[in-house]
Amino acid sequence: MKLLVVGASYRTAPVATLEQLAVAPADLTRMLDRLVAQPYVTEAVLVSTCNRVEVYAAVSGFHGGLGDICAVLAEQAGCQPAALANNLYVHFDSAAVDHVFRVAAGLDSMVVGEAQILGQLRDAYHWATGADTAGRLLHELMQQALRVGKRAHAETGIDRAGQSVVTAALDLAADLLDGDLTGRPALVVGAGAMGSLGVATLSRLGAGPLTVTNRGADRAVRLAESYGAAAAPMAELTATLSTVDIVVAATAATEAVLTREVVTRALADRDPERGPLVLLDLAVPRDVEPGVAGLPGVEVIDIDRMAALIADGPAAADAAAVERIVVGEVDGFLTWLRGADVAPTVAALRGRADDVVTAELRRLAQRRPDLSDDQRAEVARTVHRVVQRLLHQPTVRVRQLAAEPGGDQYAALLRELFDLQVPQTSPVDTVPDIVDTTDVPSFGGTTDLPPFGGIAADIPPTGGER
Repeated sequence: MKLLVVGASYRTAPVATLEQLAVAPADLTRMLDRLVAQPYVTEAVLVSTCNRVEVYAAVSGFHGGLGDICAVLAEQAGCQPAALANNLYVHFDSAAVDHVFRVAAGLDSMVVGEAQILGQLRDAYHWATGADTAGRLLHELMQQALRVGKRAHAETGIDRAGQSVVTAALDLAADLLDGDLTGRPALVVGAGAMGSLGVATLSRLGAGPLTVTNRGADRAVRLAESYGAAAAPMAELTATLSTVDIVVAATAATEAVLTREVVTRALADRDPERGPLVLLDLAVPRDVEPGVAGLPGVEVIDIDRMAALIADGPAAADAAAVERIVVGEVDGFLTWLRGADVAPTVAALRGRADDVVTAELRRLAQRRPDLSDDQRAEVARTVHRVVQRLLHQPTVRVRQLAAEPGGDQYAALLRELFDLQVPQTSPVDTVPDIVDTTDVPSFGGTTDLPPFGGIAADIPPTGGER
């Protein structure tokens, strides 16, 4: 089984394409089921945030798996696979592991080092577990990715600045508002993870008064009460817009919430002497209609603009330290993976030997009925010892060779030499129900192969790459 990553991110695709690819929470299970229903895809995890849409998959073949995943993504985007080609990236086997670990460590985020991606990876893993689309290989990959992310933040200063997409966007907003958000009235549209982070960050920066609006009024009220803010009905959006200087828009709506008509009416009632109305659109699909950016007196900061403006990253030493962590962890995981690939073959070989011994002992019992029970038992023990000693060194050695680059060929040769039929593991075979990654075991496979890694725990809540 091979690992394959296919995705698009702010690095390779404009917001318009990410909007087409974005998968709403209500559709995640359907998409995961659609992926594993493909001929070459046996396991799948789907990550969909404001900055990326990625499929992590276990596939039986590279070209077949790539074609299957691209077809599903194109179906989601409502276009032909060829139309997505220039916006997609593909990583296979070792490169796939490297990419997933880099994402978890925050090295691939728009705001390098932000920790919220860990929560989003955890959520994606939970969705796949609930949908029974994460099997033994992706369980191990995701658990190790979460652990690598935690290690990167614990052992380096890559997140020393404490930035997220929200804080970076608000820094850009401050530049448009005389460099300071203190005392600036603000509105947060949306009461989910990103909206909550928006309210918390605005409160910490001294913006205010703060107002929260959401289609579900109860959630808006609860969030507002947590930070001493006010809650406004979504029906009063236009009126509320006319009273604020900053808007953080982060809903899960499938259509724009801040339309050109709504913003135009708000501007008519707003004092132009207050400066620009700054709209931070952190949603995918976009909350701010594209035509709003052309209105006088309005500044729109969306994912595309943020990608162009954010240039500052972590200190070179911190980034280099994380790179070293990722490189070491990738090597360790690949060693485990190669060992895991050969383990079923070794088990099949031992099973074949046991079958042969059992058959020969049965023949002996038929041909020599005069043997006593003790004599038969002694012969059985002797034959088993001989077989085990003959198999011990080759099976130990093939595991060692399999852990080296190109080691998969040894398992293939072993299957060929002994005509072994090694069954494929079902996507959910031997995998228990996982409710919370704060208490998940590491899956190292069947037989006597030890598990590779540790436990994924204490992952921060979502709020970065929404």
